[in-house]
Amino acid sequence: MLKLNVQNETSRLRKVVLGTAESNGPIPKIEDCYDPKSIEHIKLGTYPKEVDMIAEMNAVYDVFKKYGVEVFRPDVIKDCNQIFSRDIAFVIDDIMIEANILPHREEEVHAIDYIWNQVAEDKRIILPEDCHVEGGDVMPWNDYIFIGTYTGDDYPDLITARTNIQAVHEIQNLFPKKKVKSFELRKSNTNPKENALHLDCCFNPIGKGKAIIHKNGFLVESEYEWLINFFGKENVFEITKDEMYQMCSNVFSISEEVIISEQNFTRLNNWLRSQGFIVEEVPYAEIGKQEGLLRCTTLPLYRD
Repeated sequence: MLKLNVQNETSRLRKVVLGTAESNGPIPKIEDCYDPKSIEHIKLGTYPKEVDMIAEMNAVYDVFKKYGVEVFRPDVIKDCNQIFSRDIAFVIDDIMIEANILPHREEEVHAIDYIWNQVAEDKRIILPEDCHVEGGDVMPWNDYIFIGTYTGDDYPDLITARTNIQAVHEIQNLFPKKKVKSFELRKSNTNPKENALHLDCCFNPIGKGKAIIHKNGFLVESEYEWLINFFGKENVFEITKDEMYQMCSNVFSISEEVIISEQNFTRLNNWLRSQGFIVEEVPYAEIGKQEGLLRCTTLPLYRD
């Protein structure tokens, strides 16, 4: 049996699923894309190449090995984008929840069946069909669960709206002792600088009681203010619209002290080091062209 434990985003990581860029398939058609940033790069002729993305993910794999983290990879499906393992499932406490993701991505979920089947049956949850949720919107934070959502009437028209209020309610029912706090995110099918695809695209709690945040990612100012008050203004690193677009909030914590970050995030990485963090820099800009970065490509299974 595979033991699970994820109480928060920063405790020492022991086991993780890292996505794979192998057999990623041809450049998608624009009508088959599900985020505005990928569309932008297809139009510009700068969509990432498989060989570059494999190299980037190998760099992250090497960092995990350096810190003694056990790494699982999805089974490779031919011509399928399996980079973003965070989307397909997530762990809260010792429970694994399978995400109800976009219908044509169901194959991706089955690529980690070999992991799912090692988890005790009473620790595996598949949410009801009307609950849409992806792991990038779900953040366990000790007594809290932070969840990004969108409740506008145009939810069905927004391919970028991934987590609905039904899922928020269902997760609250599953974890009655935790406080579920949801945040309305800004969505755009067409403008990547006005689109917070997931909560981790505009907010990320990190070690030492700090957090990274982008104000414009939040539709409701009071919800953004709640986070600022929760962490304390002096503990929050505010990123610009351009930095959100580059995915600066989407770093990944191996522990309270160690953070994997993209090598081009100069302003952020300097600040992190000034706060006493060890920053493991990796090249991840090609992966970032698909509107996801380090947190999006990782699915933690066990933290101490």
